[in-house]
Amino acid sequence: MGNGSGHRITRFRDQPVPMPLVPVGYAAIIAEYVPDVPDPYTLCGIIDNHHPPEGPQVALNGSGRVGWRLFSPRYHPGDTLTDHLTFALRYEGINLIVLSRLFPVVRDTVMEEIVRATPTGSYSRRLWFLYEWLTGNRLDLPDADRGNYVPVVDPDRQYAVPGTRISRQRVINNLPGTPSFCPMVSRTSTLQSFPEQALLDKARAVLDQVPGDIVARTAAFLLLKDSRSSYAIEGESPPHSRVERWGRIIGQAGTIPVSIAELERLQSIVIGTTPFVTPGLRTEGGFVGEHDRETGTPIPEHISARPEDLPDLMDGLTVYTEQTARELPTLVAATGTAFGFVYIHPFSDGNGRIHRYLVHHVLAGKGFGTPGIVFPVSSVFLARIDEYRAILQGWSHRLLPYISWEETADHNVRVTNSTAAYYQYPDLTPHAEFVASCIAETIEEHLPRETAFLQRYDTFRRGVTEIVDMPDRTINRLFRFLESNDGTLPARRRRREFSDLTEEQLTGIQRLFSAGSPY
Repeated sequence: MGNGSGHRITRFRDQPVPMPLVPVGYAAIIAEYVPDVPDPYTLCGIIDNHHPPEGPQVALNGSGRVGWRLFSPRYHPGDTLTDHLTFALRYEGINLIVLSRLFPVVRDTVMEEIVRATPTGSYSRRLWFLYEWLTGNRLDLPDADRGNYVPVVDPDRQYAVPGTRISRQRVINNLPGTPSFCPMVSRTSTLQSFPEQALLDKARAVLDQVPGDIVARTAAFLLLKDSRSSYAIEGESPPHSRVERWGRIIGQAGTIPVSIAELERLQSIVIGTTPFVTPGLRTEGGFVGEHDRETGTPIPEHISARPEDLPDLMDGLTVYTEQTARELPTLVAATGTAFGFVYIHPFSDGNGRIHRYLVHHVLAGKGFGTPGIVFPVSSVFLARIDEYRAILQGWSHRLLPYISWEETADHNVRVTNSTAAYYQYPDLTPHAEFVASCIAETIEEHLPRETAFLQRYDTFRRGVTEIVDMPDRTINRLFRFLESNDGTLPARRRRREFSDLTEEQLTGIQRLFSAGSPY
């Protein structure tokens, strides 16, 4: 590798680095061969210090935060492309976007030379497989006849499927997807701290402590809560009937396989009948953002996949959802489907709500949860809306500098360069951590809170009927007034709606409410 490879730098792609370093692995490959790829979340560099600081050293750049993992000089791999590719696979894992951009740049003969130099090497055979898998080109090499079978993805570093043996390179293809769609997630300590079985055990422990009728009512309440929250995230307040209808759809998640036709059906339910939205896959560009108030020029926060790439992307996403997801941890699979979908943004409208539905689809399809209970994921997303938006923007903003576009006559965007890889192979590690923490919050906080609320309300209702004869709907209204006024009934409200209550009855009701209050 030329052009200064091996030289110490203080800036990378015109952005500062934490300290002078020599870029290695993907950083060196990006600088030398593929400058048109988004920054990985972490890059690697060699520094003079033989005792580098632990953990990624964060530097800010124009598209977000980049963590630099620093190594001592003894880790310097060398200056050739083979050296940096081997370092990347060994210490960084697989970055399919970088590799998918790199392989068409280097000639087939270069890759053949890499393999011939070490025909039994585990890294050369993995690179050989990845080259043919990503490009579809068959190298002029005989099938490998020696060497132990090695996994393409290091399962200790990134989540992978069990995989199948590929005799040509003597590797195990455990990539979590297909060339059409294969999101990657790193195996971080944060994700490891959310063991799925432990979360499920907590949920079942909560529900085992309450009567069956409370569980049923909790399920109905959480379903509506999730539906209402999903609309609220989009800034909408639809009629209750529409909220209920979407809630019923969420309740059916996991029962109908995901296909393009099924996603189009869901879109028709979400947006209803409107002459302003063309249903189905987009036939024109798309973006999320604003328009300049004076000129109408788009100001994108996110640019969607090109319409000509949508059929292949969506085919890949549906295969991932209905096949690959079965072999991945549930929360990782739900992340890949839901966030992969929302970044592709295949429809003109309705993408956000379907994206959140897909979380439920994967959870239910993999049997994650308790029958009849929908974890109110959208409610947690709404409560943590700033964090949710930051997670979404974290990847979108990394893409924006590398997407070329022009404004159309109707103030839309038309992408003018090749961008499919950005949507085929996203790194969704932060997204998976966010989803896992949200699911944990629904189980550890929302579920016990909602069951406790209903039990408390039932106790209150029974107590009120012993004090005074009152219809259930009136008791419900009284309970809500007390809840919103710290356990007291304002004089104006009492005169207007509860004037028949005596002082003794009111005092007893307020005492009853306070006795059951968790505050």
